[in-house]
Amino acid sequence: MDFVKWGINPWGESILTHVSWTLFWASLVAGVMFFVAHGSYMLLSAHRKRPETETDNLEKTFASLPERIERHSLMARLFHWVMAAAMFVLLFTAFLPVAGVKFPWVTWHWIAGLVLTGSIVFHIIHASVWLDFWSIWVGPKDIPELKTELMRELGHEDVPGPKSGKYPLGNRLYHTAIVVTALGAALTGVLMMSRVRTPIFTRNPYLLGDAAWGVTYVTHGLAGVALVGLVIAHVYFAIRPEKWWITKGMILGWITRRQYLEHHEPDRWRVANPPTSRL
Repeated sequence: MDFVKWGINPWGESILTHVSWTLFWASLVAGVMFFVAHGSYMLLSAHRKRPETETDNLEKTFASLPERIERHSLMARLFHWVMAAAMFVLLFTAFLPVAGVKFPWVTWHWIAGLVLTGSIVFHIIHASVWLDFWSIWVGPKDIPELKTELMRELGHEDVPGPKSGKYPLGNRLYHTAIVVTALGAALTGVLMMSRVRTPIFTRNPYLLGDAAWGVTYVTHGLAGVALVGLVIAHVYFAIRPEKWWITKGMILGWITRRQYLEHHEPDRWRVANPPTSRL
């Protein structure tokens, strides 16, 4: 099966044109299969959080914390929902025509692309200046947490190890994947706008050579089909009952003190000057 499509330019040279649309269907099927498989697994493996007795002791220790813990600021939530809306418009306008639904999609697509790109630029500045930029990234420091999570999922409940900081390990891994794909789609999309008549840019189809345009199209297509699977996975986890507290936090901006203590390590996500002693 060919994953990319080739064409011939006016000079008889073989050039890349776009990705094979088979990859779109493969990404869609993979996303559906993932949530079916994970949903089946979760029937047999309950989501693990701190035992009730341990959380009760922590609530006594951290009784000075407010009942509501801020998880996401208003600006962070606005970015998330603007980006989500732009992402859905981009995916629908990109792939509905592939599925046979015909409509004038180009204008909607590039407008949504500009909104997505603008929201990414805003988020980079906002996260760098006003948020804890490194708290969402994964690195060697997270290896103990990864080992602990894997052992607990295998049934070893008594394995010692840290809970997550502000963002669970799965969220951080997903963030890394979405950063790579979204940036790939946004950067190549801005380049491709030079070939479309818009009131913003002067059309210039000769900005790049044929070979460079081919790489741009393929990169954009690969990012697009990857986003199909990633968005399916994100929506799936957002609506799962045991993850609803995270989704609610993105809507309201806060979680309860008990949820904070059940799912997070106070030493790794410090809020409101918690006490130093622990039971």
